[in-house]
Formats: sequence, structure tokens, C-alpha cells
Amino acid sequence: MTKTAVVTGASSGIGAATARRLAAEGFDVVAAARRRDRLDRLAAEVPSIRPATLDVTSQESVDAFAATLDRCDVLVNNAGGAIGLEPVASGRVDDWQRMYEVNVIGSLRMTRALMPRLIASGDGVLVMLTSVAGLVSYEGGGGYCAAKHAQTSMTETLRLELCGEPVRVVEIAPGMVHTEEFSLTRFRGDAESAAKVYDGVPDPLTAEDVADVIAFAVTRPAHVNIDRLVIRPRAQAAQHKVHRV
Repeated sequence: MTKTAVVTGASSGIGAATARRLAAEGFDVVAAARRRDRLDRLAAEVPSIRPATLDVTSQESVDAFAATLDRCDVLVNNAGGAIGLEPVASGRVDDWQRMYEVNVIGSLRMTRALMPRLIASGDGVLVMLTSVAGLVSYEGGGGYCAAKHAQTSMTETLRLELCGEPVRVVEIAPGMVHTEEFSLTRFRGDAESAAKVYDGVPDPLTAEDVADVIAFAVTRPAHVNIDRLVIRPRAQAAQHKVHRV
């Protein structure tokens, strides 16, 4: 039987690239996000992708989504994002709440809803799309780093709690990835400021690069778990060390 993969935040960026890549690997892919028009276009391009409207910040939406699934072999908790670059001392509470609600509580909602199906599959794979911001903090990243640290901690705890169950728990932690929306959202729609993040950086990662390693992780044999995979462009040695030309 063909395996089913669920990808959240699949309307753009890493989520959309992952949906395409897992479909190419032979999965039936359920591409889930709020923006149904984008999902419909994605599904029109790839016959093995099924669009599904989902808001991970709404329990009602998550419950309704889960009720439509007959099975789930792979869950990619990709929905997330960063908002703002204010210092902690002047951080906006609503931004912090939003980042925590999407990155952390959204992942919790989806994990709770689909864990029974992952276990029932006999070889489930849960992928948490975190960030190097969940491993090392940086100035201006307080809210995002806090959310991603929490998501990383959740991943580590899940792996301990699921020991003995037929579910692999994988963390993919990207560094600098140039997608169409991540920095634009962080800079509140300021396209010029968003573009400067990547100025002079030779070949930042693409969404397809990250999708490639997600596909690698979920297609390993059932006894092989990729605990954490950190992926950065060659030009980025660390959060504060980026080669620019």
C-alpha cells in the first residue's frame, strides 16, 4: 500500500518543496495549509498531492483535518515562521505569542492528532522542521529562538517517550535558507530589508535543498533514525559567521 505523508505549511517555501519531493519519492502527499488557492495550484501540478485546508493554530481545524485521514505514515511539522527582530526588552508580546502558537503549539496539536496513525502504520516518521535558531541564540532573535528552542526540546522529549514504539522522530534544523516569504514575514513585508539578509551570500540554501534532506531522512530503513540533521549553506559557518562577496 502506498504510504501517506502529511506536510503542514505546504503552500510555499520548504513545505511546498517537501510536498513535491515526497510525491516524487512515491508518497501520497496531503499538502496542508491555510491558503487553499496555492495548495490547489500545487495539486494541479502534481497528481499525487492532495490539498487540505488547515490552520495549525486552531484545534477545531486540526481535529477536522485529522478526521479526513485514513492513514498517516509520515508527518512533517513544517508550519512555522519568524516575526520581527526587536530586542527582548522591547519585544512585542503578540508577535511572541504568534510564533509560539504556530511553531510550538501547532506542532503539538498535529503530533497529538496524528500520533495514533503514525504508530498504527508500523513505521511512522515524525519530522520536526526546526532551525539552527533552536540550537544557538542570536541578537534580535529572542522570540523566534525561544520558540525554536522549545520545538527542539519537544522533539528530544518525544524521542525518549516513544522509545519502543514504531515511530522515528527526526529533527531537521536549517540555517540560512532563501525562500520567498520567510524574511519578508520577519521584516513585516519590507521587501528591501528582507533581501538584504542574503546580500552577497553565495548560494544560500533553497527550499529544495531542505526538502532533499527531509526526503533522505524519511526514506531510510525502519531501523535507522536521523536524530538531528543540521543543514547550512557552505557560506554560513555559524549564526554570526557568514561569508559575503
